[in-house]
Amino acid sequence: MLSIDPSKRSSLERRICDGDLVIVYERYDKVKAVRVQNGSDFQNRFGVFKHSDWIGKPFGTKVLSNKGGFVHLLAPTPELWTLVLSHRTQILYLADISFVISYLEVVPGCVVLESGTGSGSLTTSLARAVAPSGHVYTFDFHEQRASLAREDFERNGMSSLIAVTVRDIQGEGFPDEFCGAADSVFLDLPQPWLALPSVRRMLKQDGVLCSFSPCIEQVQRSCEVLGADFTDIRTFEVLLRSYEVREERMTGTEGVQDSPVGSLPRKRRQCISHDVNNDSKEITTTTSTIIARPCRETRGHTGYLTFARLACS
Repeated sequence: MLSIDPSKRSSLERRICDGDLVIVYERYDKVKAVRVQNGSDFQNRFGVFKHSDWIGKPFGTKVLSNKGGFVHLLAPTPELWTLVLSHRTQILYLADISFVISYLEVVPGCVVLESGTGSGSLTTSLARAVAPSGHVYTFDFHEQRASLAREDFERNGMSSLIAVTVRDIQGEGFPDEFCGAADSVFLDLPQPWLALPSVRRMLKQDGVLCSFSPCIEQVQRSCEVLGADFTDIRTFEVLLRSYEVREERMTGTEGVQDSPVGSLPRKRRQCISHDVNNDSKEITTTTSTIIARPCRETRGHTGYLTFARLACS
C-alpha cells in the first residue's frame, strides 16, 4: 500500500505499474480490487477497460472504456481495502477502526497484539499506524482463516508489517515471547475475560487494551475481571450516520401579487425556468435545490468497545 512508503505518501506521485494492486472505483458503494496485468482487461457495466491503458497513469486517474464509460483508479488505502476485502467474518468498519487506533494510542514503532484476525480489516489499518518500524502480531484459532488473511496481506503489500499465527488465544493466551513487549492489545473474542490474565503479562507498563464485544453481557463480565489489574476502564458504542447530498429539481407555482413588493424571497440555487400564465396570474418556477438526507442504508450498532489501561504496579 502506498501509505506505508514515506517517499510515495502522495498517490499523485505514484504511477501505476504492471503488477500493482488498484482499487477500481465506480461509485461510493461499488469498488473492486484489481491486480494490473499487461494484456488483461476489466469488464463492468460501463464496458471493457484494458489494463495496458492503465499502466503509466497516476493513481486517481479517470479512465475510459471502449464504450465511453469511465471509472477511477485509486491507490489501495486501508480504508478502501475495508470496502473490498472478502468477509470471512463480521468486520469492523471505519468508525470503529479510527476510534480503536486513537484510543489504543497506536503510533509508528508500536508493537500491537491482536486476536482474532478475522477478515483483517482492522489489522491492515493497525499496520499502517505502526509503520515503518512497528509491527502487528495477529492471531486466529482458525487455520484456513489465518491462511487467507496472510494471502490478503501479501496481496495488499502489508505483509512486512504483519505476522499471522494460528493460536487459540482464549484458551492458551499469547506466546511468552511477547511478555512485557506489547504497547497495545486488541481482543475480538467470544469470552475475552479468559484472555485478560495473558494480556496483563504482555502489556508494557501503562499499555492499553481494547476489547470488542457485540453483546453488553460480554462487556459486563469483562469489566468485572478488568478491575483487578486495569484502570481507566471505559466502554463506547460508536454509531455512524451517513448522509447523501445531491441536487434535485423542484417545480412550484406562485400567484402574482399586485403589491409592488411582490412575493417573499425564497432560497434557490438556480432558476431554470420562469413561465407566466396570464389567465390565472400564476408563475411556474423550476429550481435546483441541494438536498441532504440520511442514507437509507446506514449501519447502526456493530458492537461495544471497552478500553482499559494496565495499572502501574
